Amino acid sequence: MALSDDLMRLSQRAKEAEDRVAAAKTQARDKLEQDVEEARQNTQTAADKLRSGTTAAADRAKSWNDDIQQSWSRHLTEVREKVEARKAAHDAKVAERDAEDADSDAEFAIDFAYSAIENAEYAVLDAVLARADADLAEKAAG
Repeated sequence: MALSDDLMRLSQRAKEAEDRVAAAKTQARDKLEQDVEEARQNTQTAADKLRSGTTAAADRAKSWNDDIQQSWSRHLTEVREKVEARKAAHDAKVAERDAEDADSDAEFAIDFAYSAIENAEYAVLDAVLARADADLAEKAAG
C-alpha cells in the first residue's frame, strides 16, 4: 500500500472517530457503553498491531513507551539527519537504503498516529459516558 493511501486511511479513521463521538452525545446509555467497549477493544487491537509490526517499529514503540516526547524528538532529529545525509549521498545503494528507511519511518509514524486516534476515540467516548453518568447522578440527587 502506498504511503499516500495510508495517510488517506488515517484521515478517514480520524473522521470516523469524530463522527462517532458526535453521535455518542445523543445515544442511550447502553448503546454508549457498547461503543466505549468497542472503542476499547479497537484501541487494544491497534496497540497489538503496532507491537507486532516490524522489529524496528517494535523497538521504536518500546522505547517510545519510556518517554514519548523525548523519543519523538529524537526520531524527528534522526529523520532530519537522514534527509540531510540523503542530499549528500550519491551512491545508488546508499540512496536505496535511505529510501527504504524513509518508507519505514513513514509507515511507523502512520501506524502510530492511527493507534493514537483509536486511543483518543476511546478516551473521548469514555468521557462522554462519565459525563452522562454524572448528569444522571445529579438528577437523581436533585
